[in-house]
Amino acid sequence: MESLVIGSSMAFIAYMLATMVIISRLFHPNGPNLERVLILATTAIAIHLFNDAQLFFNPNKGINFSLPNVISLVSLIITIAISIVALRVKVNLLLPVIYGFAGIWQLARIFIPSTESIPLVAEKVILISHISIALIAYCILIIATLYAFQVSYINLKLKSKNLTAVVHLPPLMQVEKQLFLILTIGTLALFASELIGLAFLDGYFAKENIHKTVLSLIAMFIYIVILLGHYLQGWRGHRVLVLTMTASTLLTLSYFGSRFVKEFLLS
Repeated sequence: MESLVIGSSMAFIAYMLATMVIISRLFHPNGPNLERVLILATTAIAIHLFNDAQLFFNPNKGINFSLPNVISLVSLIITIAISIVALRVKVNLLLPVIYGFAGIWQLARIFIPSTESIPLVAEKVILISHISIALIAYCILIIATLYAFQVSYINLKLKSKNLTAVVHLPPLMQVEKQLFLILTIGTLALFASELIGLAFLDGYFAKENIHKTVLSLIAMFIYIVILLGHYLQGWRGHRVLVLTMTASTLLTLSYFGSRFVKEFLLS
């Protein structure tokens, strides 16, 4: 427990320093010092990864997929993905959001009481595949949601002719193209996860799982509608943002909502 407190505190400090470096020069003509940001972020990510490895893998209990652990892993995957993207593309609006959340969650892990969860044994290959692909899909789709916010922000500033607010950001068409590419990949991953669950997992529509299944299927349907609307009807802007937020909220509730009730409110 002591190592977790030290590690989480160190990750929190590194994430917050990276966030402050970005915010302090967010609207500077030259933008933030990306090299300094990524050095701090890489330090935080390395500590975060070490912390999660300790939390997830227990030789005696298998893999612990408790809710706090899953949230920590999701934030880690998103943070790594966006940090890699930042090496080639300007994502200055996204970085303080993901680093800030990852840092705050690392700090929160110190105060969240440990919860008992059913261990996930490594032999259950199909279940592990389903959960892993679902987790990857969720991370990708949350990144797409962040991109949708960035597209809306750039579009709003361009319409108001406030060019100084977007001079440090990538072109609107470039970000929009990336948004729908990420959204397509995430939707395909979500579809694969749902397909595995429907075809191979017993009790997928059981009473205790029905709300999760229905919410995730509705979310997937909305993501598909967004993509069809964009590629067939040219949907973009505010409509895409609202629908993406709606789908991502439903997907979050389908997994984290029931886990929160089960692990904290009913424990």
